[in-house]
Amino acid sequence: MSGLLRLIGLALYIGALILVIWFLLYLFDANTGNSVVNWFREAADWLATWSSHLFHGADIHNNKLRALLVFGLPALVYGAVGNALGRTGSRE
Repeated sequence: MSGLLRLIGLALYIGALILVIWFLLYLFDANTGNSVVNWFREAADWLATWSSHLFHGADIHNNKLRALLVFGLPALVYGAVGNALGRTGSRE
């Protein structure tokens, strides 16, 4: 069981890393016509599906701040849960 928990924790860390990389690419206006950049955008959109409408009604006019909230929150959640699962898996 501990191996499975560590594997799930690793997957969550990778998801958080994908979200952070996409936010940095977005922040620096990377070319979304590039296939690698587009892959990160699509993966981040999928990973952040549950948080994409949390701030929809908020009066945030800065698109980069909105992107930070939409992609940063899931990155923090995935990282925290991945860390908790990794610690639980290493105790067993």
